[in-house]
Amino acid sequence: MKILVTGGAGFIGSHLCDYLIADGHYVVVVDNLSLGKKENIAHLEGHKKFAFYHVDILDYGKMSQIFQKECLEIVFHLAANSDIAKSRENPDIDFDNTLKTTYTILKLMKDFNVKKIVFSSTSAIYGETNTKVKENFGPLLPVSHYGAGKLASEAFISSFVENYDMQAWIVRFPNVVGERATHGVIFDFINKLTKNPNELEVLGNGEQYKPYLYVKDLVEAIVFILKNTYNKINYFNVGVDSRTKVKDIAGMVVDEMGLTAKIKYTGGDRGWIGDVPEFDYDLSKINSLGWRAKISSNEAVKKSIQYILGKK
Repeated sequence: MKILVTGGAGFIGSHLCDYLIADGHYVVVVDNLSLGKKENIAHLEGHKKFAFYHVDILDYGKMSQIFQKECLEIVFHLAANSDIAKSRENPDIDFDNTLKTTYTILKLMKDFNVKKIVFSSTSAIYGETNTKVKENFGPLLPVSHYGAGKLASEAFISSFVENYDMQAWIVRFPNVVGERATHGVIFDFINKLTKNPNELEVLGNGEQYKPYLYVKDLVEAIVFILKNTYNKINYFNVGVDSRTKVKDIAGMVVDEMGLTAKIKYTGGDRGWIGDVPEFDYDLSKINSLGWRAKISSNEAVKKSIQYILGKK
């Protein structure tokens, strides 16, 4: 297939490009490089089944030219803001980079008769929960602008599917870690300890408890869902059957850096407004389809730490 990957120079998007090309597909990447990095896809330049466009999705004219030229068959839409704390300072970031990019892609698909979209959604659409979350959990009350932007995007995907004879695959995933990541708790801890090796400040009480999914497991799951589900709208939680506490991440970072730093907690049950202190997926839907993550949450965190520190 000829596939468009929006945000394909980003953390998850670049791994997805690697997987799709290895699977024999022709991949077209559109990325404005606001979060993505050209070096993430540098190894693909010159490949006969790869094309890259440094274009902002919200530029409808340039995007129209790409759709017309490339004769696309399916869109993997990953382009979005992925920094929850950053968008609290400026909610326009999620309105523009998350919701408007989705709406623009859907209009382009309608105009150029592209019928299939795979959408990267998030556990943040569910808001704060006190139970293992299934795909039909509700009401959906996100507590971050990021979650709100993704939830609104899902709603527009649903309406476009119904109105314009499209088909959609919606993949809701938790915190993702691994090679090529650009931000997150692991980065924050390493940066803090680089500046002050004697003390690590941790936002909250360290009891925040969430699943961390290895990026290559996620990419495999996304393609697996596409190949094995056939409804008009196919939606799945994707995660790992284990979780990691923030205090344990802090300990792993200190150990991997060979330090004896004191860990200082700021207190409270969350790191920032919009943070969800505890989360756990019910994965029975995707497990029954035949997929499970290969790497545990703790293993994924450790691999990511070692990669950032240059140990792998």
